[in-house]
Amino acid sequence: MNMKKSLNSINKGERYSSSNRRGFIKTASISGLGIGLLVSTATAGTGSSTGTVQSKAAPKPPIKITDLRCAIMGNSPVVRITTDQGIEGYGQAETAKPYLKPFVLFYKDYLIGEDPTNVERVMMKIRRLGSFKPWGAAVSAIEIALWDIAGKAAGVPVYKLLGGKIRDKVRCYNTNYSLRKADAQPKDYIEYGANLKAQKYGFTIFKVAVGFHGGMSRIVPNFTYGNTDRNFRGPLTEFGLKYVVDCAAALKEGIGDDRIGLALDMGPGFMLSDAIRMANALEPFNLMWLEDMLTGDYTPYVMADDYIELTRSTTVPIHTGEQNYLRQNFRELIDKHAVRILGPDPEDVGGLAELKWIGEYADIHGLQIAPHGIFDGVIGNAAQAQVGSTMPENYIAFECCLPNPEWWFDIVDGIPDPLVKDGFMEVSDRAGLGVEFNKKAAKQYLAEEDKKFFD
Repeated sequence: MNMKKSLNSINKGERYSSSNRRGFIKTASISGLGIGLLVSTATAGTGSSTGTVQSKAAPKPPIKITDLRCAIMGNSPVVRITTDQGIEGYGQAETAKPYLKPFVLFYKDYLIGEDPTNVERVMMKIRRLGSFKPWGAAVSAIEIALWDIAGKAAGVPVYKLLGGKIRDKVRCYNTNYSLRKADAQPKDYIEYGANLKAQKYGFTIFKVAVGFHGGMSRIVPNFTYGNTDRNFRGPLTEFGLKYVVDCAAALKEGIGDDRIGLALDMGPGFMLSDAIRMANALEPFNLMWLEDMLTGDYTPYVMADDYIELTRSTTVPIHTGEQNYLRQNFRELIDKHAVRILGPDPEDVGGLAELKWIGEYADIHGLQIAPHGIFDGVIGNAAQAQVGSTMPENYIAFECCLPNPEWWFDIVDGIPDPLVKDGFMEVSDRAGLGVEFNKKAAKQYLAEEDKKFFD
């Protein structure tokens, strides 16, 4: 009997509690706490004097791509994608690829009529038609332009579409060939190092080309035992090995600051055994990394097993990847821990989404990432900053492109001022990539065949 009374009491309490909750929700809605309902009603239409609510306006039709164009400006291929809603996006390829225009325009028919905000859907149509340089560069420039449109259409910076930023400014590193004497000897690298440090942007990491990448196999007598017409690859002499070591020592002396990192861009060109000897000889200098010793620029393959042996033979971090197209061509390097640092270039690897995936996948394997980008241009810099702000904590820095010619600063709005401060580039909060052409100023730098590029 007492049990029945208790149960009845509980049931009454539940009914009372439930009734009170309903009453509270109803009261809260009426008194203004039901904001969502009120806002929804207000945006549904304007009420008449009789209280009738008009129906919502028809949804805006999907945005569609209307054209794909490419112009060469200052040796740099610039991609422009236009849409039926007046929103346009821009991408850029390396200034070292002025021949790229027909490669870009090959993809035009695949893009027309597509919704550019569905970036992945569009990329599924063209990604499979790319490859290592130069085809991958064309695909990458298009992908970056699509993200620019997607950000502008949503009214947000691209980093918001890539997962959001974890840093407000992105560290970048500098590679500056112009500060080196044409006939430089190892002792001249002391001055070279000092000049690097003295640059106005306050870079905290420098990369210097030596060895095969620095042209030493072609301009330094007896650097290798090779005797081919090209001499881009071959067995290293003891003299050649010591020559590079002397250059590294001189650079460190010239920089004279252990708060500033030094990386060496080495190849490709080394035999595996020579690469191991060279890396071991350079260990005393605490270098940031040795780049592309075995494969690299314009070598359409990876050779992960060779890199494994090199990486396990030295304490100097080994870096590669600038030539690779797509995440799949990094999988073996990452899964096998073949290198310590990866250097994909967003303008060759397939774009920003590819770079982001590679960085995330590298992070869970204990590897770091320092993207390539020396010739990526001002749009490339903006793209690097956007994606770099979202990268995980294994991110070191991206290779900053110093605009050349200087008139790029005059024709593109939104470039940070200064471009780099204390070694960092600010991340724009403007919609899209955060940069936009001043078309009136830019038209004077278009070739005759590209005069209608901005029309």
